[in-house]
Amino acid sequence: MARMPTLKIATYNIHKGLSAFNRRVVLHELRERLHELNADIVFLQEVQGEHTRHAERYDNYHDGAQHEFIAEAVWPHSVYGKNSVYEAGHHGNAILSRFPILESLNMDISAHRFESRGLLHCEIELAGKIPVHCLCAHFGLFAKGRRVQTKSLIEYVHNAIPPGAPLIVAGDFNDWGNRMSRSLAGELGMHDVFHLHNGSHARSFPARLPLLRLDRIYVRGFSVLHCDVHAGGAWRRLSDHAALSAQLKRHDPVKMP
Repeated sequence: MARMPTLKIATYNIHKGLSAFNRRVVLHELRERLHELNADIVFLQEVQGEHTRHAERYDNYHDGAQHEFIAEAVWPHSVYGKNSVYEAGHHGNAILSRFPILESLNMDISAHRFESRGLLHCEIELAGKIPVHCLCAHFGLFAKGRRVQTKSLIEYVHNAIPPGAPLIVAGDFNDWGNRMSRSLAGELGMHDVFHLHNGSHARSFPARLPLLRLDRIYVRGFSVLHCDVHAGGAWRRLSDHAALSAQLKRHDPVKMP
C-alpha cells in the first residue's frame, strides 16, 4: 500500500472578510495570506456567502461568495455550508481542498434561536485514494449551547463516520474553558494538534494579542509534525482571530492477522 505524504491543514475564522470592528474590507489581503500558507485543506468559519448591502458601504467589497474568491486558482474543490440567514444575505462555514471532495453534508447544530451554528462534513480523497473525513465547526458563545453542540458532534461522528477512519475536526469552538477536549478524547479518540505537539492548546483570540484558546484542530489517525499560530505581522490587521495550521502524517493502518 502506498504511503500517504504529509498533509498541511489550516483553520481560520475570517470574520466575514472584515477587519476587527468591521472598519475595512480585508478579504483580498486575507486571501494572499492563506495562499502563502500553502495548506492542502482549509477550514473556514464566518464565511460570507452573500451580502447585498456591503457593496454600498465598502468601496472594495467583493460581491460574491467569499469561499470561491479565496479558493480561486489554489483549491479546485470547495464546499460552503450556509448557517446564518438574514435579510441581506447569509454566512457559514467552508472547506477548501486540493483533493477531490467525494461527499459533503451541512448539519444545523444551533442550540437556540439566537445563534445559527453549523457543522460541515466533507469526505476528501487524498492521493492514493485515501479517504479522510473533515468537519468544520463554529460553536456558540454560551456554555450550555456548546455542551449541546459537543454532544451533537460526537453523536454525528458515531453515526456517520466509520470508527477507524482518519478524521479531522477544526474550527472556532469558543471553548475558552477547554471543556470539550476531554469529551472528544474519551468518546472519539481525538486530540488537539497543539496539545499533542506543544503540551497546550493554541492561543488564538484576539489576533492582536492572543490570550484565549478558542480555535482548535482535533485529529484522529494522524501524528503531528509541526503546528503554528499565525497572529503577527500582516495577520494582525485581518480577522479578530488568529489562523492555525498543522503539518500532519497519517498513521499506517494496523494490519489484522
